[in-house]
Amino acid sequence: MSLLESIQSAGQSGKLMKSTVKNMRQWVEGNFLPDWALRSLEELLAQEAFEELDDRFYKNMQFGTGGMRGRTIGQVSADSEKGTPSKQGSPAHAAIGSNVLNDFIVIRATLGLFNYSKGFLESSDIFDTPKLVIAHDVRHFSRYFCELAASTWTRLGGLAMIFDGPRSTPQLSYTVRKVNATAGIVITASHNPPHDNGFKAYFADGAQVVEPHASGIVDQVNQVDLTETARHLQVDLDSVISLPKSLDNAYHSSVMDVVLDKRLFEDSNVKVVFSPLHGTGGISTIPVLKSLGIQADTVNEQDVLDPQFPTVESPNPENPEALSMAIQQAESTGADVVIATDPDSDRMGAAVRDEAGKMHLLSGNQIGSILAEYRITQMKERGILPPGGTNSAALIKTFVTTPLQDSIGEAHGLKVINTLTGFKWIAEKIANYETILQESLKEKSGYQIDYNSTDYLKRADLLQEHSTFYVFGGEESYGYLGSDTVRDKDGNAAVVMFCEVASYLKRQGKTFLDYLDTLYCKHGYYLEALGNVYYEGAAGARKIQNILESYRASPPGDMNGIEVSEIKDFGAQDFADADGKPIPKHNFYFLTLANGYQYAVRGSGTEPKIKFYLIAREKVSNPSELADKKQLAQATIESLMESVLADADVRAGSD
Repeated sequence: MSLLESIQSAGQSGKLMKSTVKNMRQWVEGNFLPDWALRSLEELLAQEAFEELDDRFYKNMQFGTGGMRGRTIGQVSADSEKGTPSKQGSPAHAAIGSNVLNDFIVIRATLGLFNYSKGFLESSDIFDTPKLVIAHDVRHFSRYFCELAASTWTRLGGLAMIFDGPRSTPQLSYTVRKVNATAGIVITASHNPPHDNGFKAYFADGAQVVEPHASGIVDQVNQVDLTETARHLQVDLDSVISLPKSLDNAYHSSVMDVVLDKRLFEDSNVKVVFSPLHGTGGISTIPVLKSLGIQADTVNEQDVLDPQFPTVESPNPENPEALSMAIQQAESTGADVVIATDPDSDRMGAAVRDEAGKMHLLSGNQIGSILAEYRITQMKERGILPPGGTNSAALIKTFVTTPLQDSIGEAHGLKVINTLTGFKWIAEKIANYETILQESLKEKSGYQIDYNSTDYLKRADLLQEHSTFYVFGGEESYGYLGSDTVRDKDGNAAVVMFCEVASYLKRQGKTFLDYLDTLYCKHGYYLEALGNVYYEGAAGARKIQNILESYRASPPGDMNGIEVSEIKDFGAQDFADADGKPIPKHNFYFLTLANGYQYAVRGSGTEPKIKFYLIAREKVSNPSELADKKQLAQATIESLMESVLADADVRAGSD
């Protein structure tokens, strides 16, 4: 029986989904698959790995507005895919399938991005070669996909630039702007499991793509016929440019620029234990900390680039387990703080000592709130911001990030902008402020500035005079940005900012928890909780969709016996931010309960899960109430989470 006949037979007997059969036939009949790929399909069919084939082929991996992310190694791998594994356990080939990240999907995405970039330049009367910068992390196939994309780009007539090894995502963002590239790519799946990888697209502003580029790139990718990938399967690096070390130094300098008071690092006695969790963090973070005089000890076992992330269950700094080795080392060395970054070093997590000297994990909301308060206060003391604040300076956060930061920004007299989840929306605001500045300067003075080369303090003055100055921004998911030379969350710079606060507090004889309690007494006690529900494969995708659709069709009237007083449906209602800019439609719901607690519902854009963000707030009249308010919020939010997840299980439906 031929391969096509085997596929058809499995479909007719109900062993494969109809969409799986359709997609498999298209891939086989397209005559673009090499022998190893065809043999892999034959092996999986012979093994009757039908569930595996459904997961791989039931749909086409979608190139979304930010790119794509998913499995690159199947749950079940064919021998022809495994081949002779690398020293670090990577199979010879990425998994074959329309819904996994492999050679064909990467080439197709690169072709679409190139076609859009070329068309954009031509439509803008910019007669230049499309220039691309690519960075990659340490994951399985990351270097290979990087070289494959670079080879494809140059074969099309573009100019492709790559680093000599792994680099962090924020460095890619910085470098795109620094070399005036048309676009950028990062090959990473951030903190996902080891079997995943991803392709993130950036445009000339150094940020992940938003409209009008987003839909344009997606349209171009969708127009690429997979048969076009065949001629790009052989990697040719002869015309690919290797980026010089000087660009590493330039990025390191930009990381150091986030420091507001360098005097705090003089003779600093803050001891830090740092872990890059087997990723790229050590490549940039450690050199910068040494330059600033910060004593940072790495977790040696985790300072090894390894796609298996062997010492952690998940390389995610928001998971307590991921910081356990670093905390153990801190206990033995007497370090003050523990800091970790994820594999592509755009996120940062931390643990600090309480008054009793015990290590305490901070949430992303707490870290962001501490950094926001400290940086705004310091900027006022240094005359970067006026003492009473200004509506021409903004703190930018996502809707699901703690409202404590809204209160902090507003109390300081700043404009607070809330965006959809995803740092690209924060980056879009920064780009808009830059554009407004340049247009105002041209209209009023007849000139424009070289934005990236202009001193930070000078930009701050000009932006406050002509536009809006970006002060600080972040997401609850451990992402923070302290300057606008990078247009994505920056874990390397976050480490530096956090160490500055640590130095400040140690000189003051205070702990991070003291600092937080001061904020709670002023603004109220806030506590957040995140519920993640994973739904793998084709059946899981249906469950996620069921939950999201049911919130619109049949929203809850109460939760845990507490009335729902308001529901914001960002997919159906119209909303605008504090600048009056409309917020794009998105399947995202924000609910407020009668007791003032809130929760949000959204499907993850990067993983097969649905997220529930719960927010508690208790008013604090005086410091003596704080301990009781914390206990009340904890008990209430735990009970609320149980109800929210139980309700979601009903809404998901059966398999």
